[in-house]
Amino acid sequence: MSERAVLEVIALDADDAIAARSGGADRLELVTDMAADGLTPPRETFAKIRAAVDIPLRVMLRLSDGFAAGSPAEADALTEAAHGLRSEGADQFVFGFLDADGTPDLVTVERLVAELDGCRWTFHRAIDRAADREALRVRLADMPGLDTYLTAGSPAGVDEGMPTLLAEAAAAARGDAGYGPRILVGGGLRLEHLPTLRAGGIDAFHIGGAARPHGWGQPVSAQAVRDWRAAIDS
Repeated sequence: MSERAVLEVIALDADDAIAARSGGADRLELVTDMAADGLTPPRETFAKIRAAVDIPLRVMLRLSDGFAAGSPAEADALTEAAHGLRSEGADQFVFGFLDADGTPDLVTVERLVAELDGCRWTFHRAIDRAADREALRVRLADMPGLDTYLTAGSPAGVDEGMPTLLAEAAAAARGDAGYGPRILVGGGLRLEHLPTLRAGGIDAFHIGGAARPHGWGQPVSAQAVRDWRAAIDS
């Protein structure tokens, strides 16, 4: 029997985490401040969520909106945040930074990878803003711990990015260089996208707002997650 597809849900707190797990989420992405598209949560929040659920947690490493790591001092703060979360027991992460020209910020990425010392991590939707997606993948191909790309295929979301997502899934199936990490689709993802993505070989999905039918001011709905779980598995 083949392994079931992954459903990852954004969680802001322990209540979100419990609802997402009960709805059938396989993994959570932990963030704070969705007004800035998700920043690094406090260590205390991670600890409460870790105590509440037993599924894998990927913690965002990002201290400001956008896809640049910022100044050297900001990069220091990011590394310090990663160190603190590791000390708290975090062992999976989400990050990704670009230089001004749209190429991967290897200095910051390599620094974080060194701090994480083998932890698994996702390069997030910065790939959708990259000057050259394929070149980014090739440059990051040997990064320790990198096992996932979170992508919509386009900065505008899955509607626009569908052809890119399907092409990248085909490249992964061929074993092309740089396409080893799993494709995790998120960003404007809707239930009606699932049949096409599943038929194209994609088996990992990420939802945030879709798990909150009443908006970001309300907690995750276990029923909404259940609906996604059923649709993905059908």
